Amino acid sequence: MKQIKLTIMVLMFFGSAVAQKKNNFEDWERKPGLVNPAENNRPPSDAITLFEKNNLDNWQYSNGSKSKWKVSGNEFWVTLNEPDIYTKQSFGSCQLHVEWKIPDDETHDNLNWGNSGIYFMGLYEVQIYDSYNNKHEIYYNGQAGSIYKQHSPLVNASKPAGEWQSFDIIFTAPVFNEDKSLKSPAFFTVFQNGIIIQNHVQLIGPTVHTDFTEYQFHESKLPLMIQSHGSKVSYRNIWIRELN
Repeated sequence: MKQIKLTIMVLMFFGSAVAQKKNNFEDWERKPGLVNPAENNRPPSDAITLFEKNNLDNWQYSNGSKSKWKVSGNEFWVTLNEPDIYTKQSFGSCQLHVEWKIPDDETHDNLNWGNSGIYFMGLYEVQIYDSYNNKHEIYYNGQAGSIYKQHSPLVNASKPAGEWQSFDIIFTAPVFNEDKSLKSPAFFTVFQNGIIIQNHVQLIGPTVHTDFTEYQFHESKLPLMIQSHGSKVSYRNIWIRELN
């Protein structure tokens, strides 16, 4: 009987070892494509440039008309009393790089200091705000780098107004079933000025100002939006990589 038990234990051990080895294998099926990295403030070779300089040809208003936001050289800024702007091209899951600057002479009312935002699919916002040293206080999931009213940033990595800042964002788009029910939610990973501030956080629905949100079926790709919120926030060097 002892010999039988020992034999069973040995078989279980080696069986477990074999099973573990099968989880660790060499992949010769999918060869990663070649991409030249970003250098000298230029986008990587497979990126789509959404703004580089001199024009907003890749952007428009929601009704399809031409944007009247101001452009000067390699930057543009929110023009007061003009609406949000949208990319002409639609995107789903993606990697986005965008650089932005809060004007150093803002004099607006509370909760409007450098207020803008990047909306993925026009629905899911990464907030822009003057949050340097918490000078202009706002609820934590409304400060710079927050997923608006859903996730506060892990840390406050903001620079002072008047200095250029950057977001590098990985967005995983939500997926819907054939019956239009939610199959998988949206996720964000965000780096602000090279520091991770959102680590693969899950969204409960679109980012809205009201106290309740939930997913509603939408297309798998929709335009990116930059918010006009009464503050002359500047933008430059915007590029995007689609993630399939």
